[in-house]
Amino acid sequence: MNDMTAITIPDGSKPDHWATDQEVRWCPGCGDYAILKAVQRTMPEIGTKPENTVFVSGIGCSSRFPYYMETYGFHTIHGRAPAIATGVKLANPALDVWIITGDGDGLSIGGNHMLHLLRRNLDVQVLLFNNEIYGLTKGQASPTSRIGTRSPSTPFGSVDQPVNPCAFALGAGARFIARGIDTAQKQLPEIFKAAHAHKGASFVEIFQNCIVYNEDVFAAFTDKKNAGPKQIWVKHGEPLVFDNGTKGLRLVPGQLALEVIDIVDGDISGVLVHDQTNRGLVQMLLELPFGDFPMVLGVIYQDPKPSFEAQVTAQNHSVAAGKKADLNALIRKGQSWTVHDAATHKM
Repeated sequence: MNDMTAITIPDGSKPDHWATDQEVRWCPGCGDYAILKAVQRTMPEIGTKPENTVFVSGIGCSSRFPYYMETYGFHTIHGRAPAIATGVKLANPALDVWIITGDGDGLSIGGNHMLHLLRRNLDVQVLLFNNEIYGLTKGQASPTSRIGTRSPSTPFGSVDQPVNPCAFALGAGARFIARGIDTAQKQLPEIFKAAHAHKGASFVEIFQNCIVYNEDVFAAFTDKKNAGPKQIWVKHGEPLVFDNGTKGLRLVPGQLALEVIDIVDGDISGVLVHDQTNRGLVQMLLELPFGDFPMVLGVIYQDPKPSFEAQVTAQNHSVAAGKKADLNALIRKGQSWTVHDAATHKM
């Protein structure tokens, strides 16, 4: 846990106030640096306090994150960050809790924990760094690695169908789902602010470039020259347009499917308007095959409902109302039995 004894972050803090004195140890050029800076830029803008903020991570390159944030933090064990974060939030619901995880940590050994955290709707922000590879353990294929990925664990090319992290989150019952890119420094803090404002589990997938083991795997849509035609940043209530307003998405006539259309003379009458509460539309957007379609980015789904810890707290208060605490009665409540000696019949 980070030492908070010397913390002196003033009101009106700046991003640098949220950085620790620890040397940042990622490979030069790693996308994690950009994500760290985006988070540190976000903190002053959401008005949170370091003494009320906790970063919880599992195991992996991304999981060094708590060392670099001037807040409370836990660097836990592989895949179990959701379990630790649940305990933190239930113990003190007033805390801002952020989970930092990767595609391996969060979707392989931690997949079961992630599923239950999302379905319970714990009020935390999950930032999942997706580089489609195991970086810390030297480049093995991960749950999100594409078919054909050559790695030490798949030397002839992976034959596994990869996990779609956001589709997984939707299926698990997440009520807030977003996507971003490590280098999208204008959009990423806005996504983080929206995730923080959402009361419930917020799931944010961030495409992160692993410069050593999977360099430029996302270049087809992250390179500057590809951003226009291959990225669509969605906003609730706005038309699904991209490529400088020259293309859009619409429903195929007579089918429950999407297609790309050209926008002529600015006529967007046939273009769908994004509705982040429409689960059916969201599922179609999350599962669009990249190449034929652009990568869908931004806040894609948001449909709040009461959070897990709020319901647990309310239930506890309701059950305890008008009652006096009696530890002795609690210990003796329910089934009990007495053990006798068979020979003497004594206890």
